[in-house]
Amino acid sequence: MSADVSAGRTGGEPDAIAEELAGLDALEAAPERSDRGRRLWRSTWPKVLAIAIGIAAWQIVVETGWRPRSILAPPTEVFPSLWEMIQTGTFWGQVATTMQRAILGFAVAVAIGLVIGFAVARFTVLRAAFGSLITGLQTMPSIAWFPLAIVLFQGGDSAIFFVIVLGAAPSVANGVLAGVDYVPPLLVRAGRNMGASGFGLYRTVIGPASFPAILAGLKQGWAFSWRSLMAGELIVPIGEAGGLGTLLTVTRELSEYAQMLGVMIVILIIGIIADGVFGWANNSLRRRWGLDSDRT
Repeated sequence: MSADVSAGRTGGEPDAIAEELAGLDALEAAPERSDRGRRLWRSTWPKVLAIAIGIAAWQIVVETGWRPRSILAPPTEVFPSLWEMIQTGTFWGQVATTMQRAILGFAVAVAIGLVIGFAVARFTVLRAAFGSLITGLQTMPSIAWFPLAIVLFQGGDSAIFFVIVLGAAPSVANGVLAGVDYVPPLLVRAGRNMGASGFGLYRTVIGPASFPAILAGLKQGWAFSWRSLMAGELIVPIGEAGGLGTLLTVTRELSEYAQMLGVMIVILIIGIIADGVFGWANNSLRRRWGLDSDRT
């Protein structure tokens, strides 16, 4: 009898422990879900409010009669026109063409910018020779490169990629330089004491420590590349390849101003989405480094 009771207790104890642990996990998960919901709400409602204010201001400007409605179309005309446009395959083909150019050009610019940035940061001679030049290239308006690009490449995608790289790579390189410059010397000495040197030191210590500044440079580089791409599609003759910039030109020439404003909204939305991706990457990095705080 006592053996049976003992066996019953022994068999039931793991189940009881498992139930208690599951209950504790549920208690921990509930606040996490609640915090996640609050963070999502705090990050969403300001954007929704900003959109509402922007649309209201747009409608007010239209109602003032500053420009005829045939030129400055109100939101009530632009959004239905945009809805009709996004239901066509041609529109999404234009979007795909633009995004393909943007991603490919930005990827090349990032690769070049990272190599140049770490090389200039590593060698003092290169920094003395090219440090100011990189900053000068970054501050130069990208549209100023298009006459040269058109002459060199006779228009087409190559001219656009040329300007995208020249616009974005210096920002990425400067981000690398800023990150490397602000790596604490104590951290570098600790890495060297642990046996890291040369490329290994950059791979294991300096690179990860400078990543926040590199991420900021990537974000700025994307902004430069996106602006360069839009200017290129508006200016450079690219045949039948099209793109959102080309669609802007076509709608303007056909006096389809409601559609033109709709295309501008799409370009803005893509920019906002890209900013959200970089913001997510930045927040993830902050959480990983223990820098994320509950902001009210």
